[in-house]
Amino acid sequence: MKIMSVIPRIFHLIAPSGYCQNQQAALLGVQRLQAQGHRVNNTQVIERRDQRFAGNDQQRLQDLDLLTTEADIVMPVRGGYGATRLLPDFDAAALAARLRDRPMAICGHSDFTVIQMALLQQGAQTFSGPMLASNFGAEVLSDFTIEHFWRALTSPELTLEWQTEPQQLDVAGTVWGGNLAMLTSLIGTPWLPTITGGILVIEDINEHPFRTERMLLQLAQHGVLARQKAIVAGSFTGVKLTDYDSGYDFNSVWTLIRQLTGLPVVSGLEFGHHWNTVTLPLGAQGHLQVEGSTATLTLSGHPVLR
Repeated sequence: MKIMSVIPRIFHLIAPSGYCQNQQAALLGVQRLQAQGHRVNNTQVIERRDQRFAGNDQQRLQDLDLLTTEADIVMPVRGGYGATRLLPDFDAAALAARLRDRPMAICGHSDFTVIQMALLQQGAQTFSGPMLASNFGAEVLSDFTIEHFWRALTSPELTLEWQTEPQQLDVAGTVWGGNLAMLTSLIGTPWLPTITGGILVIEDINEHPFRTERMLLQLAQHGVLARQKAIVAGSFTGVKLTDYDSGYDFNSVWTLIRQLTGLPVVSGLEFGHHWNTVTLPLGAQGHLQVEGSTATLTLSGHPVLR
């Protein structure tokens, strides 16, 4: 896949979560962006550190509160853990209001999902997609990831296509979600948006199928899944099954969730903690269709770069 030719943009880095252990990858990501003609601001957050975090809580919170209006794209250096600590003091409403006045593409995933959900609750759309160190700074850059990143940020309408388990499906709704563990962590808090008639897209890393099942059951028992029209399962990586599992795998989880909830589960989307990942506008309108073993998701109604 050929990487799209794009005009130079202004990237603004933030670090609301963990310290970036792989400094070389982050700096490589910056160099690659600059080589494409982009400007990268706030690079000092790459080396900032306080214990396991990318700075103390106040510093990391200021990354969000002091976002510059001149940026085109806001991107975390990496995920990890730490964003949840910021939620009580994060003024999501104020940032959402600024985004309405001057749209910026805020893109990230993993731990950043909780910030994205807090913004979505306030009506602000962000993009679940690549981050600096793990994606733009990967040892070998994924053309697939970069192509889908620019396509999502610049296309008022885009369609994703992938192979899945054979079924027939045609539903439309609000596309939302992200990292499953972070979504589940928001249950019972003020920051989990109430999406009715949605298409919930999930992904995770280092979560065994039984833990994935347990989190989905928690979403179901809280009433979240009952409000959805479909679940799209992205990449679930970093897991090694053993003889003890005796055939119990992610497909077993999807089958159980279908049986318990009646929801269609469409698996196989390359999305999440993976070398290849699509970029999804969270809060966009989605039209999900499956014909045989081919799934398509058409997205529209999201802000794009000017």
